[in-house]
Amino acid sequence: MVRKTSKSTGTERDTSVPLSGTVKESAQQIWLAGLGAFAKAQEEGGKVFDSLVKEGMSIQRKTQSAAEEKISEATSRMATMATDISSKASGQWDKLENIFEDRVSKALNKLGVPSAKDIEGLAARIDELNRNVAKLGAKPRTAARSATGGATKPAAKRSTGRKAT
Repeated sequence: MVRKTSKSTGTERDTSVPLSGTVKESAQQIWLAGLGAFAKAQEEGGKVFDSLVKEGMSIQRKTQSAAEEKISEATSRMATMATDISSKASGQWDKLENIFEDRVSKALNKLGVPSAKDIEGLAARIDELNRNVAKLGAKPRTAARSATGGATKPAAKRSTGRKAT
């Protein structure tokens, strides 16, 4: 404690010396306590640092696994959505293609252009007529050959109406 000194006799000077000694002693103790705290913090600081590193690693692992889980979930959702959109789009394209084909076929029909079905039908009729003609052509020849003894007249040539150039 600090005492007020006043000017008096020489006996009071002896009491001021122990006061400065106590201040020095208190300062020395404070300094030593600080050094002790620093040494203790330095000693245990490594242990605390190591435990903090271990905790940080475990938190990082947990966070990484949670993030990877969320990413895989989002990826699967996006893949499902992409598949759905793709199937819807292909269905819409099919509808659009059918509508386009119908309209083109109607327009060509109005212009008098035969459709593929019409041409197939005509080709089938031509094939059938060719078979019938072949059958009819084969019967008279065999009948005429037998009547004349195998000799037949050559068929008359048809004119096509075109001039030979």
